[in-house]
Amino acid sequence: MSADVVEPAGRPHPPLTGAALVLSVGALAFANFMVVLDTTIANVAMPTIAGDLGVSTTEGTWIITAYAVAEAITVPLTGWLSRRFGEVRVFLCCAVAFVVCSVLCGLSGSLAMLVAFRILQGFAGGPLIPLSSTLLMAIFPKEKANTGLAIWGMTTVVAPIFGPILGGYISDNYHWGWIFYINIVFGAAVGGIVWALMRTRDTPTERAPIDVVGLILLVVFVSAFQTMIDKGRELDWFSSSFIVWMAITAFVALVTLVIWELTDDNPVLDLSVFGSRNWLVSTLTLGLMFGLFFGNIVLTPLWLQQMMGYTATWAGFATAPMGILAVLTAPLVGRLMARIDPRLIVTYGMTMLALSFYMRAQFTAQADYMSIALAMFVLGAGVPACLVTLTSLAVSDLPPEKIAGGAGLQNFIRVMAMAVGASLTSTYWENATKESRANLVAIIDPAVALPAPPGVPLESRLALFSKMVDAQSVMLATNNFYAMATGLILVFAAAVWLAKRPSAPLKQVGH
Repeated sequence: MSADVVEPAGRPHPPLTGAALVLSVGALAFANFMVVLDTTIANVAMPTIAGDLGVSTTEGTWIITAYAVAEAITVPLTGWLSRRFGEVRVFLCCAVAFVVCSVLCGLSGSLAMLVAFRILQGFAGGPLIPLSSTLLMAIFPKEKANTGLAIWGMTTVVAPIFGPILGGYISDNYHWGWIFYINIVFGAAVGGIVWALMRTRDTPTERAPIDVVGLILLVVFVSAFQTMIDKGRELDWFSSSFIVWMAITAFVALVTLVIWELTDDNPVLDLSVFGSRNWLVSTLTLGLMFGLFFGNIVLTPLWLQQMMGYTATWAGFATAPMGILAVLTAPLVGRLMARIDPRLIVTYGMTMLALSFYMRAQFTAQADYMSIALAMFVLGAGVPACLVTLTSLAVSDLPPEKIAGGAGLQNFIRVMAMAVGASLTSTYWENATKESRANLVAIIDPAVALPAPPGVPLESRLALFSKMVDAQSVMLATNNFYAMATGLILVFAAAVWLAKRPSAPLKQVGH
């Protein structure tokens, strides 16, 4: 079941209590954390991996692309898999497969092997994202189901932060294979606990038909689109014939997929949910917000390492404070959704994001660690309020039979938005840096900016001037990005008011 909320038709099993509930919550939440973590943990370590395997950094980016493509493909297929085999059974099989593929990734001796196993790892990890949230909500009492969703949202927010920290620390101090081997212990614990406590709580199964044509079109679209997004920056976008062909392939596959899914009796993607105003507004707002948020997650370590002189490990530590308020506020958001207009909660969350972005738009090249950490700390107060609330608001006015498909499609769009946001942010930052440098060189006279000290040759002064201009160019590009992000996030905050206030508290959604 590819949903972020519990199946509305009701479940044959009572909620868990006591130690069984605590252990199950920890296992399910960590399963989501583990899969989302692997979307970013290889980013920082990728240059090390590429060098060890004897390939260029450009070729090494396929390590990241392969995982993202595979994961995006299997997220919307989770509904069919769960109806056919049962949610708990699919979860356990995927958890085991994820661990096995992680080991194979760490043992890979060539780029081709690593990419192949990363694809299999992504296939296995994709269903764990929606199933972890679905099963989390199922083990709580109905009146506390949103607590499960809040915990899931917290791990979704925190995991991308720890990815660069762990990836940087491991690549700095150990063999890169350990960024995959760490999944062995965690995956074994997740699978063991879920098997011990939840294997008798599986959902009913049916011989559900699969939309083969829709599945093929989905695979073609996601593969071409993700490849275009990931490789576009390196190949100068549409000046490359390869990127042009990827764009054409993605567009044709998407148009054909939409036409086919609207006419098929058992579509892979239930596009009828686009007719719901709340689903449409919430999903678009969540996709735009998460794309901008993930772009920030990618940009911050790059800026810290390339300009501020941070190591990969310390760049991760500078972003880590975001997790503090994310952890503390996520359960609170789950409780408030039953009492407060959800649009107000989302507006508050967007405002916190805007405040954090505004703080970073004011940074200078002399910004210290505490200033950076404080801005990230503020950011953590906003993301759970947006993610958790928009996830529930989206399905608030869907009929019961549409909730699973609507939540699954929303999850798919969110995953795709992460890839788009990361790529467009990096492209904008690089182009803005080049433009700022050209402007600075045009208006600053090196002789005035750097008066000649006695005995210093002209070449040395020019090299120092060039370094100074580079630093300021990067800083201006970073400031401009966050100034733009501040305005965009406030627009997103206003857009959520196009949704209708649910007639019932969100805690009752899906029951």
